Amino acid sequence: MPLRLRPNDPTFYDLFTESANHLVDGARILAELLGSTAGTGLSSSHQIAAAMKDAEHAADETTHSIIRRVNSTFVTPFDREDIYRLASDLDDVMDYMEEAVDSVHLFSLDKLPEEIAEQIEVLQRAAQLTAETMPRLRTMKDLAEYWIEINRLENTGDAVHRRLIAKLFSGEYDALTVMKVKTVVDLLEAAIDAFEHVANTVEQIAVKES
Repeated sequence: MPLRLRPNDPTFYDLFTESANHLVDGARILAELLGSTAGTGLSSSHQIAAAMKDAEHAADETTHSIIRRVNSTFVTPFDREDIYRLASDLDDVMDYMEEAVDSVHLFSLDKLPEEIAEQIEVLQRAAQLTAETMPRLRTMKDLAEYWIEINRLENTGDAVHRRLIAKLFSGEYDALTVMKVKTVVDLLEAAIDAFEHVANTVEQIAVKES
């Protein structure tokens, strides 16, 4: 077996953990947007959209820090391509969540279907799991349970998404509202799918490093 150099520098692991913690913040802001209970009116979308924009900027800065670090480091803890991919996957989750919040604000939506709360619960759980998992990249131990659970959550998200789409096209809403709400619903679904991409990348890294 060839000798592999693995640096002791914890910076990459710390940055990935920081990136995942931004997602925890983003999912929390999403819940605040709904006032914790969808279907009963939204909290101030202007203030929450601004808070989400700040969270997205902070996540971007962490992503840029990861890219700068990998570009200036001779020996990385695992493949450079995987580092780039994981950083990008984490960034995608935040981007979709920010777009969803911004869409609620721009469309002046003051009420959303209550099932959207289920999408946000999935996102909050996935974000918390991801934040707990990133530090374990350093040892590459006990990672399988992460991608298994994220896959389960993604399946749950798919089921919720299908129910939401069926409800939107049930005739309960006018055509313009359907278009607006569907944009938000689809962006939240995209964020859930992006978490599965994160989990897939973690699995690929674990397999290579095992």
